[in-house]
Amino acid sequence: MELTHFDTTMKLLQKVLDLRSKNQRVISSNIANAETPGYAPASMSFESQLRDVMHGPTLRPVTTRPGHLTVSPASLDEIQGSITRHPDRTGIGDENGVSVEEEMMKLSENQLLYEAAVTMLNKKLALLKYTANDGK
Repeated sequence: MELTHFDTTMKLLQKVLDLRSKNQRVISSNIANAETPGYAPASMSFESQLRDVMHGPTLRPVTTRPGHLTVSPASLDEIQGSITRHPDRTGIGDENGVSVEEEMMKLSENQLLYEAAVTMLNKKLALLKYTANDGK
């Protein structure tokens, strides 16, 4: 039995950790290709999808037939994040749009947010353990 059956917060934290891990791979790939001519860096976004699932979107498209594509996810399980490529627009050099300094800042921010989610998940598990032991 998964622990996520007990609490939706744990399920949300599990999803955030998965998405932060995926974002880490995207950023690491950008840094690894900083010297690759013609490489277009990628960025991943998923925060708005999480917000829409948790609070509901301001406008939700409706699918009325089986062939219609869903535009926004209806549950946490459907959130995959979206990856966007940013081609170089500076017009100089080898058409590589990677800024190592920017990518390092994104990497640090993503790492901090990942660790914050781990801390929250650990606190939830400690509370669950405390409750299971009758408060001892």
